[in-house]
Amino acid sequence: MSEITAEMIERGRGADPRRAAERRKSGARIQRARERSAASDAVQAGHDRELLRIYATARLDSALSATTLIALVGLCSFWWARSNLPILWGAAAFASLLICCWAAKSFTEVEDLKLNPGRWTARLALAECVHSAIWGGVALVVGSCDDPKAQIFTIGMLLLVSAFNCVVTAAAPLAAYAASIPIICATFWIIGFHSLGDHSTATLALVFLCAAQLFFLLLARRFHQLSFESVSHRCEKSELIAELEQAKAKSDEARRRAEEANLAKSRFLATMSHELRTPLNAILGFSEVLKNEIFGAHSNPSYKDYANDIHSSGQHLLTLINEILDISRIEAGRYDLKEESLSLGAIAQDCRHLLALRAQKGDLELEELIEPNLPRIWADERAMRQIVLNLLANAIKFTPRGGLVTIKVGWTSAGGQYLSVKDNGPGIPENEIAVVLSSFGRGSLAHKHAEEGAGLGLPIVKGLIELHNGRFLLRSKLREGTEAIMALPPQRVMDALPHIETDAKPMARQSFVATSP
Repeated sequence: MSEITAEMIERGRGADPRRAAERRKSGARIQRARERSAASDAVQAGHDRELLRIYATARLDSALSATTLIALVGLCSFWWARSNLPILWGAAAFASLLICCWAAKSFTEVEDLKLNPGRWTARLALAECVHSAIWGGVALVVGSCDDPKAQIFTIGMLLLVSAFNCVVTAAAPLAAYAASIPIICATFWIIGFHSLGDHSTATLALVFLCAAQLFFLLLARRFHQLSFESVSHRCEKSELIAELEQAKAKSDEARRRAEEANLAKSRFLATMSHELRTPLNAILGFSEVLKNEIFGAHSNPSYKDYANDIHSSGQHLLTLINEILDISRIEAGRYDLKEESLSLGAIAQDCRHLLALRAQKGDLELEELIEPNLPRIWADERAMRQIVLNLLANAIKFTPRGGLVTIKVGWTSAGGQYLSVKDNGPGIPENEIAVVLSSFGRGSLAHKHAEEGAGLGLPIVKGLIELHNGRFLLRSKLREGTEAIMALPPQRVMDALPHIETDAKPMARQSFVATSP
């Protein structure tokens, strides 16, 4: 577009991006304000519905007390009124009470979605106003008598009814005002148009009446605040519970998907491992035939070197496939332990002999510290050998020439047995320990020296130890070395006896390690 018009700039387009960004931010603020307003309106409507339900429940529960009060006032009215007016008034008061209770009952039967709080508030307030006006008629039935006692009785009963109505209708302020105003007017009429003695007595009665009615209204307002706070807390609790349930449902769904994805990944790796091993066996077999020149010498000596490289690469690939297969089985929970009675010290010695040649090539020293007369343990021999071999291979791989690798086997403080492999190599940074213990995780030292491996050795060790209900601990400090500890529980030890501290010199150097797991 070659030209930029003023209208485009005014709309937030064109060559004024700052103004356009401000307009977008302003629109976003307006949208958020609308959402908050809609949410607050919905919350306020919910609170109004709950307050009206509290009022309706209070009105229905007080029906018996109100009926008793009507009957009491009607009977006492016959003392001063000699006509049938108390009967007519009692019937009207009872009918107005039935109207209030019917309106409250109808309100409780309406569904929340079909309920209009404002309309129902007006209906209930109108019913209360009619009922209060009937109560004010007591001033005409009894208060019109010339007897001062009748007038005092009428004012006292009206104050009592006003207090009663304020307590019952406190949850709905409009209904509380509607129930109080007719009674206030009736009491003012009695004081204004009838003599209660001298002028000072009438003034004192008027002041007392005003103070009492103000107190009743303040009391109703306080009850309304307490009801509103109770409803607010209940709504907040319900919203919090709903949010927690929703978060829990999302968490469960995410965990289920993660477990399904992990299981699918493990199954895929297991299947691919089996599929790859079939052609790999042929590669290893034929490359070994070519390397050993079983059917005759090669015409070109380079062919033998090529065959040796193919065989070595195939063996390395087979090792990786076996590791992938093992870790996938462990993660999928399909690694079956074939447990039997075995000696952990004997396995450590066998694995040391297997890797002795590799240690000699690296000019490393292998040291054994094995507790004598250790009882046998109940475990999977293949898993134990793989654990020890992986730990020794890692120690030999990352220990520089002239270093020392120490193998310890002994008792734990809990009565189990432990195996420790410690080297004095460069160590692992503390922030990389979690990385090397994760599947396919490799530390910076492995990347720096371009060491072969897929980063599955330690995760396989950790998984196999956990299958035996044991613990795996990896300790390391830079420039000091690394120590890998496997601790088996006492349940794995056959005929285990309590460990007695002695001055036996073979284990004097491993007392600290024995109590750590």
